[in-house]
Amino acid sequence: MPRTKGGPKTRQRRKKRLKLAKGQYGAKSRLFRSATESVDKGQAYAYVGRKHRKRDFRQLWIARISAATRLHGIAYSRFMNALKKANILLDRKVLSDMAIRDMAGFEKLVGVAKQQLATAAS
Repeated sequence: MPRTKGGPKTRQRRKKRLKLAKGQYGAKSRLFRSATESVDKGQAYAYVGRKHRKRDFRQLWIARISAATRLHGIAYSRFMNALKKANILLDRKVLSDMAIRDMAGFEKLVGVAKQQLATAAS
């Protein structure tokens, strides 16, 4: 049985891996083994990062809404609860955008929330 050395396929596989490692410092972009380790680690971080990005944006939206509601004298949690009770189904991304770009519209929502809280209290 003749020995198989791989030839073109091995070179293709290695070139593909080195291409993924482009932009890394030093040996990580030039040597196959170092490049492989670096690319694997990078892809693992990228996978986790895609999950973290969702968390981070939600945190940001909540912080923005909270800051805007505090300006109008209501807590974030009470505001969100009142909107839910008033059957206003806007997500946090839209509310955050309104708090930044459309203060008048957001003020109306705060008014609706306060009214909802007042009717629930009595």
